[in-house]
Amino acid sequence: MSKIYRNYIGGEWVESTSGRTTANLNPSNENESLGDVPLSSSVEALAAVESAKEAFKTWRKVPAPKRGDIVARAAQIIAERGEAIAESLSREEGKILKEAKGEVQKTVNVVEYLAGEGRRLSGVSRESELAKNYAFTRREPLGVCGLITPWNFPVAIPAWKIAPAIVTGNTVVLKASEYTPETAEHVVQAFIDAGAPPGVVNLVHGLGDEAGSAIVESPDVRALSFTGSTRIGLQIYARGAARGVPVQCEMGGKNPIIVLEDGNVDMAAAAAVMGGFGSTGQRCTATSRAIVHNSIADEFVEGVLSRIPTMVAGDPLNPETTIGPLVNSNQLERVLSYLEVGRSEADLKAGGHRLTEGHLANGYFVAPTLFDNVLPNHRIAKEEIFGPVISVLRVNSFEEAIEVANNVDYGLSSSIYTNDYARIFEYAEEIETGICHVNSPTIGGEAHLPFGGMKQTGIGGREMNEEAIEFFTEIKTVYFDYTGAGRTSSVY
Repeated sequence: MSKIYRNYIGGEWVESTSGRTTANLNPSNENESLGDVPLSSSVEALAAVESAKEAFKTWRKVPAPKRGDIVARAAQIIAERGEAIAESLSREEGKILKEAKGEVQKTVNVVEYLAGEGRRLSGVSRESELAKNYAFTRREPLGVCGLITPWNFPVAIPAWKIAPAIVTGNTVVLKASEYTPETAEHVVQAFIDAGAPPGVVNLVHGLGDEAGSAIVESPDVRALSFTGSTRIGLQIYARGAARGVPVQCEMGGKNPIIVLEDGNVDMAAAAAVMGGFGSTGQRCTATSRAIVHNSIADEFVEGVLSRIPTMVAGDPLNPETTIGPLVNSNQLERVLSYLEVGRSEADLKAGGHRLTEGHLANGYFVAPTLFDNVLPNHRIAKEEIFGPVISVLRVNSFEEAIEVANNVDYGLSSSIYTNDYARIFEYAEEIETGICHVNSPTIGGEAHLPFGGMKQTGIGGREMNEEAIEFFTEIKTVYFDYTGAGRTSSVY
């Protein structure tokens, strides 16, 4: 009998009553179903909201250090169950096991760091203009927070939203991707087993159009945190703004690696391969554009081409595999359509096709692809593909490289390879990305540093580190008059 994934509402794992499901397919073998994912109704989503609303009344009063203790235990539990979580991630999302284990460790790091905010949560005090008056601020929770998360980092992203939300006294309703239900259940179970009381953390499986929309529109949901496409993110932002609630959106990326004439070309080529083809290109910080000085562009292209044949596609649980499948058939069709666009726009140097040999035929595999002589106005240079595709754009100067790098709607991550320190600092000033790397790949981020982007990549504040605490709290200013007498003058 096929496994049926369940919602977690009000402290209980419950089967959906909608009567509708979708199969959770193994992307490396579409003939293998891992279980049935419920397409929960709006009624079920609102029941989760109601549960979170009730729990908020008492959870907000739990001392912040005690809430932090629970989050810290969740980090420990995730670490202890790391092997099982990573295997689930590889099976249902297609991420190779090494990268899946890396995501689990990143999750542990982030949750562990955010647990400490339970003891760091604070406001400021200021001297009042009035005698015997004490003025200070305090951070307070918002209430029920709706969290809508994607399939590409289905362990890390839900966890790094849940942790700051609940450590600050909020309660949450998570609507995880229908493509990665098992990893979502692992994450929620870790917080449950860590001691989160009933109603503090809720999980509803389903589609964005119904379960997700119910969460977004509910008047009892006082904040929304979303990670996904720019199209959906902007819609959620507008809908949240119409209700007057804070919205945090982490959206698309079109991340450039800039390689100047004095940069280490071999190191840059290796970084492009790691950033562009790692996680099958399905990460928001993936290297999708290589902006390379003409004088070393041929050498760079050869460096990338020499590494592509070493990549092994296959079962992501096989330790020999270095590139897994795309997550589903829809993503496969999207990437294949962009490969056709690329063929009409630029020079195809490698890949450009689906992999169907032998056991790969039943999976959603695409060959690592490199396009050369891509122009800044080409679609493959401007639109997010979210697959193992790198476009090489040739430039003649540092100034042109920055102009080309900024010539997109997105602004998440970027990288530069050069040994010219003046250019490094100018790059840091001029590049329009929220994350900048010098002589390292565009991918990666650390738990104690903010994560997020500019332009159409990010709206509503950064994630991770203490920046996340700012989003999930609001500031209250308190004036305490201890004169014992009425005020005789006004302060403006």
